[in-house]
Amino acid sequence: MISVRGLQVGFGDKLVMNGLDLDLYRGEVLGFVGASGAGKSVLTRTILGLIPKRAGTIEVFGHNLDHLSHQERMQVGERWGVLFQEGALFSSLTVRQNIQTPMREHLHLSQTMMDGLAAQKLSLVGLPQDAADKYPSELSGGMTKRVALARALALDPEIVFLDEPTSGLDPISAGDFDDLIATLQRTLGLTVFMVTHDLDSLFAICNRVAVLGHGKVSAVGKIEELLQSTDPWLKAYFHGKRGVVRAGARAAPPPAPHPA
Repeated sequence: MISVRGLQVGFGDKLVMNGLDLDLYRGEVLGFVGASGAGKSVLTRTILGLIPKRAGTIEVFGHNLDHLSHQERMQVGERWGVLFQEGALFSSLTVRQNIQTPMREHLHLSQTMMDGLAAQKLSLVGLPQDAADKYPSELSGGMTKRVALARALALDPEIVFLDEPTSGLDPISAGDFDDLIATLQRTLGLTVFMVTHDLDSLFAICNRVAVLGHGKVSAVGKIEELLQSTDPWLKAYFHGKRGVVRAGARAAPPPAPHPA
């Protein structure tokens, strides 16, 4: 679904990505981890075209993004959805209007049809219909994440990018959100690229995990494989004081799909 090769991204004299390679396979949930400030969100925004790259190639759905026209890039963008960190809802718009924003941008639908689709997306993420007229300031953290997810699903995407989807949530809400993502991935056949620090999310829903370090993907594989790594950062991450591995305490994630 996505193939990144030799990616180089920088700001001024600082290189954040330097020769990064990464693949995202159809139907999988890929967890993307790394130290704070390593550039996880930068990679996501670079793939989305929000940050320019200095070198390398990014292919999405088999198309090199550098070779696409503006209209073709827009068509690719209609096939993915994004949940930004903290939700990034428009504060002056209601929940319904936030969900309808991608529809207004890319589709030509009547207001009645958009209202019906927004109601459908609310149900899909487990929110009551009376949430539609609320403003972001009236929502809890968990509701904000669900509304942002509903907006990410507005155009029925094939790929969903999730940037720290459980950050700021209490453990129960975070667990519920993991369950929601897993259910949607199975029922809608989504491919998920998830930036996260949440160990529980990695164990619960990820087929593979990729690790960002020193501007490259330093390791990638099933979580069971990464647990055996002798890399100092991985050992500290999975076996440190805040990363105690509770083997068998979580249900094993679904088997990784076979690459097309």
